[in-house]
Formats: sequence, structure tokens, C-alpha cells
Amino acid sequence: MIKNDLVIAVTGLNAGENPQPGVPFIRLLRRTGFSGKIIGLVYDAYESGIYAPDLADEVYLMPYPSAGGESILARLKTVLQKTKIDVLVPTLDSELLPYISIEERLRELGIRMYLPTREMFMMRDKSRLSEFGKKYKIPVPDEMILSSTKQIEDVAEKMDMPVMVKGRFYEAYQAENEEDIEKYFEKINNKWGLPIIIQQFMKGEEYNVVAIGDGKGNITCQIPIKKVVVTEKGKGFAAVVINDLKLTHFTQKIIRALKWRGPLELEILKSAEDQKYYLLEINPRLPAWIALTAGAGQNFPEILTRLAIGEKIKPITKYKVGTLFIRHNEDIILDIGTVGKLTATGTLHNLRRN
Repeated sequence: MIKNDLVIAVTGLNAGENPQPGVPFIRLLRRTGFSGKIIGLVYDAYESGIYAPDLADEVYLMPYPSAGGESILARLKTVLQKTKIDVLVPTLDSELLPYISIEERLRELGIRMYLPTREMFMMRDKSRLSEFGKKYKIPVPDEMILSSTKQIEDVAEKMDMPVMVKGRFYEAYQAENEEDIEKYFEKINNKWGLPIIIQQFMKGEEYNVVAIGDGKGNITCQIPIKKVVVTEKGKGFAAVVINDLKLTHFTQKIIRALKWRGPLELEILKSAEDQKYYLLEINPRLPAWIALTAGAGQNFPEILTRLAIGEKIKPITKYKVGTLFIRHNEDIILDIGTVGKLTATGTLHNLRRN
């Protein structure tokens, strides 16, 4: 049980077309009976989770991660003049490096996190996945790293079509030819920058595993799922919890190699050709579907919060196989003046009391 005198800050409150983990994270904390203060740290006044009922008590606009750790630290010092923060949970890929860079200074201010080191984070970077796979004998699809459109011609010579075109942090598209690759290269580059990762497309069954590592190569908890319905962007719209010993061992091998500390999500494909598991991505945070973890018997937000404050938790191995999630969106109705207030002041208070 999490003590109600804790103040917990959470990022990633957009629950729109491409939902972020912050909203289900807060909901699962509330489900444990936690009635303490929860703060939303947001980048845009239109992040829908800001205005959802019974979630955050206060919301603060933050500088974008691209501004760097120093800007984030300066803003958090301003926030701390109004409220304490005991635990901070960054939930987005692009936030991790800036927050890792200021973790020690935040600890000095009383803010605790449960994050990987910079070395761990860089080991699993999409642009280094092939290197990681070769070093630890983990099957990974062939890939190329592009820093210029001039390299697109090389893709057709070295790889079979179709291929996946991926950004370093977000977005992935299936390309059928060179024209598609160029189109998606520009789209991702304009939004997220370079490099662009080209990964060989493989047919097979898609799996995900969410886990929390202890920083020593051990797994505190994990939930494996098989995707049942996938969106056009490859996101799981429905998935079911499974029990697969080979998949569990595959996950253990990856986390042992990384010595990962904190949450992560593995994207894995079981090849239709050779029935082997291939590692597609290592996402360094909780996924948007974490509500399923509580449904399966492991409340990951509660576990992560307890680890952040220094509690020792024995590995949790049991979960309910056959638990299913189906994504559902809903509209939120509010007065436009509330959005205007956040835009003008950078702060909203007493949200759960309105």
C-alpha cells in the first residue's frame, strides 16, 4: 500500500489517437486506494488526461524534452516552490535522457525516480539494436541506419522489400518501395530528427512484454502479451496475456544483458518462417496498455512507485493468463476557459475538486 502523504508526479497525459502511459498509470494508482496528491507534468494544454475526472490534483506545463535537462530542472525548482514532489515518473521515451542527466540533483531536492543509467539506455537504442543483438546472441531483424536520403538507394540493394521505417524515439511505417522510404524518412525526420532506422519486415506473430528490472539483471515483475488486433501504425488495439516459457526466457536474456533498472517494454516477433523469436524494439518505459498489468494481478504503477521510494520487492512471477485488453477512447467535456488558464499561467490546481 502506498502512503497517502506521498506526492507523485507523472508525465504523458495524452490519451488521444496515440495514447501515452500517464493516464492509465494514475488510474492504477488510484485503484490501489491511494488518495494522495498526484501532479501531472505536461507539454501541451490539450493533453486530454489533464481534464479527465479523478486523475491529477494539479498540473504544470513543462519545457519540451528537447530543451534539455537543465531547463526541466529549472522548471521543477519553480514547481517545488508550490508543492513537494516525492516520486517522479517520466513515461515517454524522449524524456528519459534529460531526466537521467538530472537524476542525482533531483534526489538532492527530495525527488526520487527509478530509471536506467545512461549506459543502459544507450545500449537498447534503436540505432544500436543490431550491435546489441550480435553481442548477446539475441536474434534481431537486419537493419540499416540512415542519416541522409542519399542512402535510400542502398536499402534496395541490401534489403528485401517491404521494410519498416522507424524513428529513433517514435513512429514506424511499412514501406513497399524506395518512394515510400523517402516519404516516411522525411515525415519522421521533420518530426523527430535523425537517424532513421530501416528494419527488415518479417511476417509472424507479434508479442509484447512489459517488465521492471532491478538494475542487476533480475526481473521484479513481467507480463507477456500476444497482440490480437493491431492498428495501421502497428499499435496493439487488443491483446491477451499468455504463458510462454520460451518467451519468458527470451525476456530474461535481454534484461540480464542490459542489467536494466526500471520499466521497459519489449516488442518481439515470432517468425512465421523459422518459428524463432526476434527482438524488434526495446522501449525504455511503461506502455500505454499498462492497465492490463493490474487486470492480470500485477499493478505495475504501484510496484514502480514502491521501488522508487526504496522498498524491497521480491520477484513476482504469478499473473492471470487469458486476461484481455481492448482499447477504448472517450470524449471529455469542459469549459474552454480551463484550457486558457493553463496556457496563460502554466498551472492548474484543485482539478479533482472541480
